Amino acid sequence: MKRAHLPSKPADHYTQLHQQFGWKVPHRLNMAHECVGRWAAQLDTAGQVALIEHDSGGKHRRYTYAQLQSQANRLSHVLRAQGVRAGDRVAIVMPQRFETAVAYMAVLQMGAVAMPLSMLFGPEALSFRVNDSQATVAMCDEAAIAAMVQARQDCPVLKTLIGVGQAAAHADLDYAEVTAKAPALFEPVGTRADDPAVLIYTSGTTGNPKGALIPQRALIGNLTGFVCSQNWFGFDPADAHKPSKAVFWSPADWAWTGGLMDALLPSLYFGRPIVAFNGRFSPETAFEILHTHQVTHTFLFPTALKAMMKAVPEPRKRYRLKLQAIMSAGEAVGDAVFSYCEQQLGVTVNEMFGQTEINYVVGNCARFWPPKAGSMGKGYPGHQVAVIDDVGQVCAVGVPGEVAVNRFDVHGEPDPVFFLGYWNNDEATHKKYTGNWCRTGDMAVRDEDGYLWYQGRTDDMFKAAGYRIGPGEIENCLVKHPAVANAAVVPKPDAERGALVKAYVVLSPDYAAKRSQHADATAFEEGVRKALQTHVRGLLAPYEYPKEIEFIDQLPMTTTGKVQRRVLRLQEEERARARS
Repeated sequence: MKRAHLPSKPADHYTQLHQQFGWKVPHRLNMAHECVGRWAAQLDTAGQVALIEHDSGGKHRRYTYAQLQSQANRLSHVLRAQGVRAGDRVAIVMPQRFETAVAYMAVLQMGAVAMPLSMLFGPEALSFRVNDSQATVAMCDEAAIAAMVQARQDCPVLKTLIGVGQAAAHADLDYAEVTAKAPALFEPVGTRADDPAVLIYTSGTTGNPKGALIPQRALIGNLTGFVCSQNWFGFDPADAHKPSKAVFWSPADWAWTGGLMDALLPSLYFGRPIVAFNGRFSPETAFEILHTHQVTHTFLFPTALKAMMKAVPEPRKRYRLKLQAIMSAGEAVGDAVFSYCEQQLGVTVNEMFGQTEINYVVGNCARFWPPKAGSMGKGYPGHQVAVIDDVGQVCAVGVPGEVAVNRFDVHGEPDPVFFLGYWNNDEATHKKYTGNWCRTGDMAVRDEDGYLWYQGRTDDMFKAAGYRIGPGEIENCLVKHPAVANAAVVPKPDAERGALVKAYVVLSPDYAAKRSQHADATAFEEGVRKALQTHVRGLLAPYEYPKEIEFIDQLPMTTTGKVQRRVLRLQEEERARARS
């Protein structure tokens, strides 16, 4: 990846960055070599810390690049003995831990395809993906062993289950035992940049999940978004090769694009340590990790930032923080959280947008161009991004459309971030494109400065009384109220107006405590409901305020931290049918 020469104290260098940037993707490329192999091969970097395992009990383990490479070599030999060859799929059902990073490097350096699967998947979800991908080997620890053992009964193609830790007792192979006996040296397979590397299944709104096949080159395609969203990731902007003490952490699951491609792999690519924590997320735990390991760079979903803002309003009074950059994605951050991060964390959030198929393509970079609170940002260098209509024409400023990315950059060169296609699903791959535009399914509007403003998924938008409603703006407004920890807005079917604006609201900890202490919880909720409606009415258009508000303990969420509005929408439709 080429880097343009940049001044040390920039104001707005977006146009300069975009025009001067050019891709440089070698014909031969392997993610494992770029992320670990080349560091482990050099005497001055082999001993650097690659991964820090955070134990909530206070014991933290550190692993060097040399240790990571050595263990990956051993596991590659084990996998080869099980018949794994280049192009074969290997399922990895593991949390954030050292052995997970080992598994990815071992599979990738063999030229095989790593297939990450969430530990939250049940047996049916696991068996579908294993069977669809025809994975012959799976690796998991105690967090997923029960589900994997059950799923295996419906997976005739799955020959070998490797167990890590306590899972070894229920697996075919004990990871610790077999890797201890394997050689510590392994000759990597020479892969091409266009060869497949990772198969990640996306959970669509309809039908079965689709497997997005990610090539080796996608690592390079991710890098501009990563360094921009992380404010150059510890490099001195006057000298792109001058390192600093950068430490990365994100609660994003390494089984998903946000954790694997936006956190683990790019951190290792730049030779920086990444913190691994496989416990349950909580605001207090997040601040403890940031404090304990002096984390400088992080990726936090808006849901996590909202929880942290509500739980710890003044974090610097309790924690010693050294944050230099925060990247956020998945939902709109909103100006309330944006201001909290600036005022209380001392960092301007860089919002980012991407998806499994075309990751890290839009965002902000506070170091090189001025962010706009609540915006998605602009296309990162190397990516040609637009808002298009149904027939693939670029929409005018202020006109809603679908965010799309062109196969070619502004110089006409192929963009390496693109996926290869959906696994065994040419029809779905074809439908993803309109000409050279790859559609994202996400709606936005472009302002006069080129910034994109998220409007929601194409299937999240709805009409109420003739007005087109985007849930994001209303949700952001609700979260600004001290009573609200989180909110989701969906249409409630209505015979006269087609739909009513309905909000599902999770009360903040303070208000939840007040409700539990109130003599009449129903009356308390009604008071809060009216206050929230007045709050939204005063800030947004009259037709946008929620006509109905339902309080809920927890919103349905995806494993990547996105609110599942579809679940709530279907619930409203089912209730409407029951009433009729």
